[in-house]
Amino acid sequence: MTAFSTWDIVSNLLLAARWTVLLSLLAFVGGGVVGLVVLYARIARKAWLRRAAGLYIELFQGTPLLMQLFLIFFGLPLLGLDVSPWAAAFVSLTLWSSAFLAEIWRGCVESIPKGQWEASSSLAMSFVEQLRYVILPQSMRIAVPPTVGFSVQVVKGTALTSIIGFVELSKAATIITNATFEPFTVYGFAALIYFALCWPLSKSSQILERKLNVAHHNH
Repeated sequence: MTAFSTWDIVSNLLLAARWTVLLSLLAFVGGGVVGLVVLYARIARKAWLRRAAGLYIELFQGTPLLMQLFLIFFGLPLLGLDVSPWAAAFVSLTLWSSAFLAEIWRGCVESIPKGQWEASSSLAMSFVEQLRYVILPQSMRIAVPPTVGFSVQVVKGTALTSIIGFVELSKAATIITNATFEPFTVYGFAALIYFALCWPLSKSSQILERKLNVAHHNH
């Protein structure tokens, strides 16, 4: 049996962690783009748009991410679409993220005083102009801490993609464990890498929130 040094284990885990970081970034950006569209529909003046966006959010928030992964990875090929683990992981995490981000941002938009809507309306601004020039710039400031905080959930969510064969940190840890028979060492280092990725995000979210509260009170 080949002997694996601790460095062999750590270096291979770090190589796999690159895919965790890349998938997290892509899913977070994709989720943000789709989330903005869902947010617009969620606060639109048309009732059917609001209902459709509400249903979308409930569907993705109310079902496990694992089920969504399975439906995309195993379901789409039944419709004749060839889906790689990469594509399934990206699409699932993007859709899942978008539902949560849209709801976080909706709360921020609704926290803006009604007077801001009325004032911009009196300037004969359209709904889109009101959002773009008055409401979103103010609400996005409030949205930064919870948005950064949610990115931690996206990083942790990538671990589930190992089940459909996407080789990120969790999957690599399982493969290395099978080769080395050292589960405690391998999963211990994997946990440390996850912590190193998530802790700065979670900490910066708390710092931003504190700064925002201070600025709000000083106002």
